[in-house]
Amino acid sequence: MKIRNRHNKIPASIQHIMRGVFMGVADVVPGVSGGTIALLLGIYERLIRNVHDCSDACLSFLRKDFKESKRAFSKIEWRFLAPLFMGIFVSFGMLAQVIERLLEDYPRSMAGFFFGLVLASIVAAISMIEIWKFNYFLWIPVTTVVAFLLLGLRAGPIEEPSLLVFFISGAIAICAMVLPGVSGSFLLLMIGMYGSLIDTINNRYMLELMVFGAGSILSLGLSVRVLNWLLARFRDLLLAFLIGLMIGSLRVIWPWPNGVGVVSENENEIIEGSILAWPDSFVDFLWPTVFGITGFVIVIGIWNLERRK
Repeated sequence: MKIRNRHNKIPASIQHIMRGVFMGVADVVPGVSGGTIALLLGIYERLIRNVHDCSDACLSFLRKDFKESKRAFSKIEWRFLAPLFMGIFVSFGMLAQVIERLLEDYPRSMAGFFFGLVLASIVAAISMIEIWKFNYFLWIPVTTVVAFLLLGLRAGPIEEPSLLVFFISGAIAICAMVLPGVSGSFLLLMIGMYGSLIDTINNRYMLELMVFGAGSILSLGLSVRVLNWLLARFRDLLLAFLIGLMIGSLRVIWPWPNGVGVVSENENEIIEGSILAWPDSFVDFLWPTVFGITGFVIVIGIWNLERRK
């Protein structure tokens, strides 16, 4: 019996690749965060801890403290981290164009689906708080309102951005990986750098890409250190903050009138995704709602499976 169960079980590496694929798909959507998926799948704290250990190892290596660097590297769960990032890269390479095409052709239905996904993630995060305190009921609405207002801001496209702007943009965009409810691509839309980054990638401007990557790496290292510290000392309070962040982020994927915020074929033209309105007809209401319920049910089902494991 033990042998049969072992053979029927999906290998852990394949499970981690699948989780990475889900995170990568979420990062493609301007209103959804890979961190949201990590939180939903129950791997958020584990991911932050391992990236924090990577940061420790790299810093020790740069200080030429090779003994400490070796110790930090030995703590990293490579069998978890490597397949997870492999799944993220695979989803970017194979599914990004498919998701973007669906967003362009069916923006409202896709927005409804992702609205249900984030709503289910909020339910999952609420259940993760072990001890509810009175101040959490203040933190959540305050964070929600602030996130809601900030995500309604837009900047015009930045023409010919400097290297410093690319560096800062990389530091801002990486937040999507570590903060549920925050989408890196949508943050780039907000500050007017999405079009410039797409143009830089398409034309392979290596200097700008390297500067953008440097900003991302430094910001990631700092962010995970702060989050790891907060998770160790104020886990429930941090979860309350993240719940408010995700509730506020629902503004971005409100299905009406245009669905999620995306960029059209003209790289500098933003199709607004946070203009709050109501459906014009029953059909306009029906399909985003059906897809929203479908997304909610699927995600809750996945979440229940992860909890049983």
